[in-house]
Amino acid sequence: MIAIIDYGVGNLFSLSSSFKSIGANTVVTGDPEVIKKAEKLVLPGVGAFSDAAAKLRESGLDKVIIEEVKNGKPLLGICLGMQMLFTESLEYGTHKGLGLIPGSVVPMKGVVPAELKVPHIGWNGLIFPENKPKSKIFKYLNPGDHMYFVHSFYATNCEDYVSSKTEYGVLLTASAENKNVYGVQFHPEKSGEKGLLILKAFCEL
Repeated sequence: MIAIIDYGVGNLFSLSSSFKSIGANTVVTGDPEVIKKAEKLVLPGVGAFSDAAAKLRESGLDKVIIEEVKNGKPLLGICLGMQMLFTESLEYGTHKGLGLIPGSVVPMKGVVPAELKVPHIGWNGLIFPENKPKSKIFKYLNPGDHMYFVHSFYATNCEDYVSSKTEYGVLLTASAENKNVYGVQFHPEKSGEKGLLILKAFCEL
């Protein structure tokens, strides 16, 4: 069973529907006991980093997630959920993340060319590193497969953990991982068949 963590922010319905469409057994929950019994965890998220991080801490689910990851349970962070996996975010101040992947989340504005719009909204291809094996969650994908992005911030200072990048005027982190912790900046649940293949691969970990 896969627990989709409900802490008040996240695209829960479409994500749950996507998992169900590939035959996965999921539950949307904010109950620590249910989360502890799950085989795998998914951390979704939309909106502002500071608000999401505060809600996670207030619920006590941050400690539950960290403990379950330490026990070896696979965790997938999606969009803002991925950003919260990092050490910190510089989104309108400095805010502490879960610290499961070393790195910082910083604004795209001033980094991408001025003629490109921020937020970055749309389909972009994945670029896999040439110096490391392909991530297990990308085992069904090919270089250049497109995913759907919606974001104004991106992860940096995390090169050792980057599992894919995408080009938006400059190369941006599209995904990162650290052992059993996986994060994707894009939305697999909005990325058609290719996105479902990522969820399928995560289920098979």
